[in-house]
Amino acid sequence: MRVAYLCADPGVPAFGTKGASVHVQEIIRAWRARGAQVHLYCTRLGDDVPADLRDLPVTHIPVERGTEPAARERAQAAAAVRLARAVLADGADVVYERYSLFSTALAVIGEHTPVAPQRILEVNAPLIEEQSRHRTLVAEAGAWAALRAQTAAADRVVAVSPPVAEWVARHGDMGAGGDVLRVVANGVNVDRIRPSAGARSGLPVVVFVGTLKPWHGIETLVEAAAAAREPWRLRLIGDGPQAEALREQAARLGVEVDFRGAVAPERMGAELADASVAVAPYPQSEDHYFSPLKIYEYAAAGLPVVASAIGQVPQIVADGVTGTLVAPSNVAALAAAIDDLAADPERAARMGAAGRERAVAEHSWTRVLDRVLEGLATDRPDRTARGERRIPELVEAGGRRG
Repeated sequence: MRVAYLCADPGVPAFGTKGASVHVQEIIRAWRARGAQVHLYCTRLGDDVPADLRDLPVTHIPVERGTEPAARERAQAAAAVRLARAVLADGADVVYERYSLFSTALAVIGEHTPVAPQRILEVNAPLIEEQSRHRTLVAEAGAWAALRAQTAAADRVVAVSPPVAEWVARHGDMGAGGDVLRVVANGVNVDRIRPSAGARSGLPVVVFVGTLKPWHGIETLVEAAAAAREPWRLRLIGDGPQAEALREQAARLGVEVDFRGAVAPERMGAELADASVAVAPYPQSEDHYFSPLKIYEYAAAGLPVVASAIGQVPQIVADGVTGTLVAPSNVAALAAAIDDLAADPERAARMGAAGRERAVAEHSWTRVLDRVLEGLATDRPDRTARGERRIPELVEAGGRRG
């Protein structure tokens, strides 16, 4: 089976270290584990190519960087169309696309083949609302039109959480009836990340993994370290725009923090090996729609998890079994939960072992892909019977069809 994996998002380097990059790589690995011949089509490569993916065929069409947001949007739409044409030229039995702003690749591929390949659209976030709220979005109408075209063209639309699925159902165009939309949470590479076999020594290490950005609540974790009554060391794995502010906060509070910076995915297991407790301190918010990779990685490493009881987190962390749930943005509760586990290594180990068991049984990337494909026919005719929509011209967003 020939699988075209397509990512037209210039913010997601296929071979990067951020969570989205890990997701791209692991879905590709899961397809290859099924015996598929995978070809990657992307707009951004990245520099951290894992050894086991160095033989992966890649078609790279970068987005032309303009100085104006409107020009960047047009370039992104045009690059997605070029990627689609490359897939058409190469041929594929399945096209698996990570949803990105302005991409109409699935729709282009479907319209230009008499018997279209099976098309799967993976949606990780409400990108249009994210872009308009946190960045700049000029051609909003074009972005919505692209979403409708993509969902109309897909045989399966996969959302990583119930809130994301609700957003897709509200704004997409999947037609009436059928079994197109599925919720499939993220997973973890349970072979790459394993519990440490060695005995831990010294002060307990409390670890956070992720991009250093406000929506991760890391400043609350630094405050919790300052408020701790038990001795433990804080380690932050990741980089991002908050790094300098967090260093200043730690210095101001007199907290020693081990800033490790960004880490290649294949090194994550080693970075977690000597930790005792892992933390996901998400702040209070109205729209917590994430399916956090970090929590699955913590569990695979056999670490008890202290996490905010928000969004999908309570479905991942079993309170009192695989970790402890606390109120979001509550420094005292966060510090107390970490203190309790740091002071009771036997209880922490039991929780970590329970989390590892669940990760292996339920959350491997192989199981994730199984859920994506469940009930989806291997050979499927074109979608015109379901009312496939004409591809929007997206003049304002760039990339005329043709």
